[in-house]
Amino acid sequence: MISLNELENMALARLPKIFADYFIGGAGTETTIRENLRSFEDIRLWPRVLRGSFQDNFNTQLPGGTLEFPILAAPTAFHKLAHHDGELATARAIAQSNSLMIVSMAANTRTEDICKAAKEVNPHTPVWQQLYLQPDRQFTLHLVHQAEQAGCSGLVVTVDSPVFGIRERDLRNGFNDLPKGLGCPNMIDEHGMTREIEFNESLDWQDISWLRRQTSLPIILKGILHPKDIVLAIEHEVQAVIVSNHGGRQLDGAPATIELLPALADAAQNRIPLIVDGGIRHGTDVLKTLALGASAVAVGRPVIWGLTVNGEQGVKDVMQTLQQELLTATKLCGCRTRKDINQHLIYSNSQTKG
Repeated sequence: MISLNELENMALARLPKIFADYFIGGAGTETTIRENLRSFEDIRLWPRVLRGSFQDNFNTQLPGGTLEFPILAAPTAFHKLAHHDGELATARAIAQSNSLMIVSMAANTRTEDICKAAKEVNPHTPVWQQLYLQPDRQFTLHLVHQAEQAGCSGLVVTVDSPVFGIRERDLRNGFNDLPKGLGCPNMIDEHGMTREIEFNESLDWQDISWLRRQTSLPIILKGILHPKDIVLAIEHEVQAVIVSNHGGRQLDGAPATIELLPALADAAQNRIPLIVDGGIRHGTDVLKTLALGASAVAVGRPVIWGLTVNGEQGVKDVMQTLQQELLTATKLCGCRTRKDINQHLIYSNSQTKG
């Protein structure tokens, strides 16, 4: 594997079309997916020279743990569609990479087993549980307690999904159920009944306040795109925010996350970490995101591509490729410390005019 783009092509060639379309597809005409990728191409890095070597590290403190690099695994469903070892392979690879894994509510593996697999490799590996707050609060509490008992160190509440996005590829393919033998074991309630994931149209900030009262785990909100919602998140004692348009899978036509980041960082004023996902395929993308005010990035589809092509080792290769590319780009930009990774690293035409 030379690049993540090459890896994507390899994975898509191996997956059955119905599963390939599920993983790569998005809502509507997939405008937002394309914008997530294209917008990084519009941002230019502005390097300095003759400044000596990079004398720092990329250790990143997030709620519940420390990462060696500011790159983590975003929540993605159904890992066993990509590889028979599913989320267990992903967890082991993330642990070997000294990173963090966010477990999807729609994982094909119990969160307890995922946490165990990660911590057997590296006891300090942080694992966060992604949640859709369910209309049945008792079941939501069951999910929260399940995550706590499994050893999760954070709850990631997805807030951009009052309803399900219109995903044309899945509708065309008739993909509405998992193959026989696969399920979502985290969705089994306290009575042993398997629940369906429900989207909650009535969700509001009071639900976040309610959740805050139910658990001592850090709460991370995923799916915020507006500066006013950053301010509200801070007011509601959220510990971090994932700036996300759901990988273009919910609202087609939403802006690319990297385009919105400067305004969101300005609203946050370093009061909480901002984690950005959407379109990150190169170490230079990571560097641009950090320079514009993010604390870390999350990658989803690339993890699936690595898992598809080479299981645990494939996911590890994805993380190590991004880590090494980030380090290389940082050195090529003449950064001596992490403090040099700031808005002055981003080129603007206005800076050279006149």
